[in-house]
Parts: sequence; structure tokens; C-alpha cells
Amino acid sequence: MTRGLTTITYLALFLFGAAQGVLGAFYYNSGPPPLASLGFDLAILATCLLAGWGTERPAAAFLPALGWFIAAFVLASGTKGGSVIVTASSGGEWFLFGGAACAMIGALAGFTVWSRRKPASSRD
Repeated sequence: MTRGLTTITYLALFLFGAAQGVLGAFYYNSGPPPLASLGFDLAILATCLLAGWGTERPAAAFLPALGWFIAAFVLASGTKGGSVIVTASSGGEWFLFGGAACAMIGALAGFTVWSRRKPASSRD
């Protein structure tokens, strides 16, 4: 892969993870409370694993997780007025804590699996 295509791919993965965090922050309570949250949790896990698998690079598994963390936790933090988007309900806690765990599992799996697949000197 060329350097430009790699940069665009990494940027797209970061933005996709951030978009999942934003979408999940607004829709984590749709349907039965923990069900939608678990769906968003599994989505970020799958995104991290598939990004690492598709590019065979560990950084690709890390970037969606980073985007998700930034978006989800910025939207979960309160404002000066006291309003929050992700509340301390069961769905909100499943979304934040489960999503954080799934994002970390996906990123760590990417680093452990795809950093050993090829020697660093043979990568493009």
C-alpha cells in the first residue's frame, strides 16, 4: 500500500469508530435497555477486529477504538449546565463500560495477532 492510501484508510477507520460512538450515544436506549447497548458494543468489537484483519496491521485495529473512546466519553461527560447525553441508566452503563471493554479487546487482539504475522521489514 502506498503511504497516501494507508493514511486515508487510517483516517476512515478513526472516523468510523467515532461515528459509532456518536450514533451509540444517541441510540443506546432504543428498544429493550441493554439490548441496543450490547449491539453497539459488539459493533465496535467487530470493527476493530475486521480492520486489523483486513489491513493486517495492528494500528488499524487501534484507530476505531480510539475514535470510539473520544466520541463516547466526550458525549458522556457533563456540561456546565449539568446535561449529559449518556445517562447513568443500565443501558448507558452497558454502552460505556461494555463498549470500552470491547474496544480494548479489539485493539489488543489486533496488536497481539497482527503484529506477529509479518516481520516489520517485509511490510510495505
